[in-house]
Amino acid sequence: MLDAIQLQWLIILVSGLAFFWIAPVSRTVAEFFSALSAKGKQPGVFMLTSSLVISWIFAKSITNAANLGLQFGFVGGVAYAVYYLSFVVAGIVIYQMRVKGGFQSIHHFLQRRFGRSAVVIFSLLVGFRLFNEVWSNTMVIGSYFGDAGSSSYYASILVFTGLTLAYTLKGGLRSSLLTDAIQMILFGLLLFVLLGFILPKGGGVIKFVHSGSWEMAGGLNLLFAALIQVFSYPFHDSVMTDRGFISNPKTTLISFLWAALIGFFCITAFSFIGIYAQFAGLQGQAAVEVSKLLGLAGMLAMNFIMVTSAASTLDSAFSSFSKLIVIDLGNKKHQTVKRGRLMMVLLTILGTLPIFAGPEILSATTISGTMVIGLAPVFLFWKLKPPKLSFYLSVGSGVLIGILLATGTFPERLIYFDGKYADLLASNIWGTVLCFSLFFGPILLMRNGKTESD
Repeated sequence: MLDAIQLQWLIILVSGLAFFWIAPVSRTVAEFFSALSAKGKQPGVFMLTSSLVISWIFAKSITNAANLGLQFGFVGGVAYAVYYLSFVVAGIVIYQMRVKGGFQSIHHFLQRRFGRSAVVIFSLLVGFRLFNEVWSNTMVIGSYFGDAGSSSYYASILVFTGLTLAYTLKGGLRSSLLTDAIQMILFGLLLFVLLGFILPKGGGVIKFVHSGSWEMAGGLNLLFAALIQVFSYPFHDSVMTDRGFISNPKTTLISFLWAALIGFFCITAFSFIGIYAQFAGLQGQAAVEVSKLLGLAGMLAMNFIMVTSAASTLDSAFSSFSKLIVIDLGNKKHQTVKRGRLMMVLLTILGTLPIFAGPEILSATTISGTMVIGLAPVFLFWKLKPPKLSFYLSVGSGVLIGILLATGTFPERLIYFDGKYADLLASNIWGTVLCFSLFFGPILLMRNGKTESD
């Protein structure tokens, strides 16, 4: 009979090969980069919503949700789920940009408003995000097969990444959306199974909901930081924004709003894993430790959830990076499916290398989120036609604040809160004030200059 590790290997191999078999072959640029069917049909509400939700409920994300549940109780889960309000912000802004502005993509908007240099700078931020997605999700998979640095740890990561790349190479974004719909259904079923394991053992839903304390040091620092970041965070995530332009505007808006609701519920529910770990007095990675208490069936369900969620994000990252380089930044005569596949391979190689350096999982989300707070005024006030300087000052100051936070050099005298994530909240408050001020500064100067000349 197979042991637990062998069964986990079986999950990776069977799911990877199954998705490769299911994935359609994309032969045209429209199919590969825009997810059009062979008959030219755009994705509908169900497929688009499923893809949005599961590509954001990634292995790194649900690991964070469980760990925050362990640390802060229900408050931690809700705080992390607040990030999923990003779908509401992005959905409304993208809908207006398409319907009222006639823009065909985020890069189209930036090119028209701020020029080629702004597009390049923005693309570097997006590329950094996609680069993070590869290693931060595959690391989670490896943790279920052995300690970091062990041969089984590295082997599982390489096999999982290779199989995910294989089916994404086959169909591009079209493959990603189709497999996302299947992965979303599997995730929902397995989450229901896991909750069925832990809720009775933990004392019921009411006990879970009443865990933690609604205090700044008890998780509210992160919650308020997330509330600030939802106005900028979604726009540097091309996994989300690419899906904002592949269906008609109404279908897209409906899908984004549903994704916000479903995503918020799912990530909060998964934080119950961490709350259960808190009740059981566990330490370390909450999801990993809880899976050890649930028996073979529970452990395999947890592993399957991780594989499903990591694969959905990984294939989306490959597709988005491919589109970024070939379509958004590339020359029209070089926009081919072959070049798109080469870019997927490139990201796979670059994104896997950091695994050997052991970076922290959570940093990929919180630090990059702070670095892009300068995008908020750029997209929230997209109707304005400010000087190009507004973009550079706002985005540049956000990156600066993010670097100060990442390096631990953000001034302590500007932190007025206590507890974990106090520096994150303070840096986002001060950074947002700075970014908005620098964005509108050149606009006011330009208007005052015109008034004086008149």
